[in-house]
Amino acid sequence: MAINPTPGTTSLVDRARNIILKPKSEWPVIDAEPATIGGIYRGYVMILAAIPVVAGLVGMLVFGMSVLGITYRPSPVYAIVSAVIQYLLSLGSCYVLALIIEALAPTFGGTKDRVKAFKVAAYGATAGWLAGILAIVPALALIGALLGLYSLYLYYTGLPVLMKVSNDKALGYVIAVIVAAIVLFFIVGYITAALVGTFVGNPYSVGTGGTITLPG
Repeated sequence: MAINPTPGTTSLVDRARNIILKPKSEWPVIDAEPATIGGIYRGYVMILAAIPVVAGLVGMLVFGMSVLGITYRPSPVYAIVSAVIQYLLSLGSCYVLALIIEALAPTFGGTKDRVKAFKVAAYGATAGWLAGILAIVPALALIGALLGLYSLYLYYTGLPVLMKVSNDKALGYVIAVIVAAIVLFFIVGYITAALVGTFVGNPYSVGTGGTITLPG
């Protein structure tokens, strides 16, 4: 059975495929379809946001984390707590980005609309979430991060359409939102590391239940 963000809308698989392959024609469809923030969360965000988290969890437990040739395999407790915190913050950051998109809209001549702002934040993040599957093999995580940069293009094509920003002001609006998204990404990473450290300690400490493998 296809999963829809809200009744009568495009299925999750079709939406993800369309927004990646033909974003310029998909954004007007997204703009016109009925939706609620809760519906998009349940039918789209909560599912796709789990991809990089689960992949990273598996990769951490199976392959461990390597630093300067030293491989550390954290304890299951550390890995799971880290994944849960990362997932919750990812869900929260999507809404925060939507608030930023909405707040900036009038500055660039756009229309404030929280649902449409959330559509941009949620569907624009699709590339990053899908590329996160490569985190299952830590050596490929950097490639996944680079592929995830395609989400910046998705924001670029979606913001003017949904937030009704004129062409002459669209570029400034897009740049402001992309900068906010990048800053938010690093803030979430910092908070994740801080919270995990608070609850389960340093991942590189054998005392947490992990193991260390030296090169050679």
